[in-house]
Amino acid sequence: MNPFLKVVACLVAPLTMSVVVQPSLAHFQLVYTPLVNLEKPGDIPLKLIFWHPFSNGHVMDMDEPEAFVVHHRGKIIDLVPSLKRVVFIGKDNEATAFDAVLPVRRSGDYILLVTPSPYYEASEDIYIQQFTKSFINKSGVPSGWNEPIGAEAEIVPLVKPTNVLVGSSFTGRVLSAGKPVAGAEIEVEFMAAEPDMIENRPGDVTASPPPGGAVIVISDDNGYFTFGIPKEGFWGFAALGVGPQTGHKGKILSQDAVIWVRSYDVN
Repeated sequence: MNPFLKVVACLVAPLTMSVVVQPSLAHFQLVYTPLVNLEKPGDIPLKLIFWHPFSNGHVMDMDEPEAFVVHHRGKIIDLVPSLKRVVFIGKDNEATAFDAVLPVRRSGDYILLVTPSPYYEASEDIYIQQFTKSFINKSGVPSGWNEPIGAEAEIVPLVKPTNVLVGSSFTGRVLSAGKPVAGAEIEVEFMAAEPDMIENRPGDVTASPPPGGAVIVISDDNGYFTFGIPKEGFWGFAALGVGPQTGHKGKILSQDAVIWVRSYDVN
């Protein structure tokens, strides 16, 4: 990164991380459902979108994922058979996305992981592949949300990801092939317009990006980072280029680790 583009924005947790802002295209893979804390069993609708959610911006076409699974109590369930190709209509364009269904029966944590096919970003002449984790919990029973699931690149949460409190902070650890990544750049994103599950388009916009470009958190020597949560909703964190594979079809491949967490305000 050009050092003249780096601007120190704040220091939330000394010795843990620093926050800077930089220009970015803010690509973020979503594995989305509006309700992540469940009391009753059921078939939960999911939506997979490759988007710029903070700016409610450009939507990218998705190919069928290489893999889409859920981890629950030591079992791995393949969700690829439930995928259904749809068109998501963004503010400025429309693109291919996917609907899916997660069967929730037992209590505990359901850790969703999508491994998308590499996406060619022509403006940067690189491929992007974002290993993306989202979480659903039934009945408030913990069952592994803070454990690695063995993705090539992943962020392991140290704060329960389905109910982070506004005004508190979220801490995660960046892993590549199971090993911590020091000095990783983690881009922070807010889902400013949550997708309408029926209409396949953004809902009401509740925020806009701050000036100065994307917010970036830097992991410490052991791969940890911390970010203060200022607003209720879905927050995404993408550790850029931390995966073990660096090339695809003769071009640079950025394997990113993405995690989505849900925050709530206390009234």
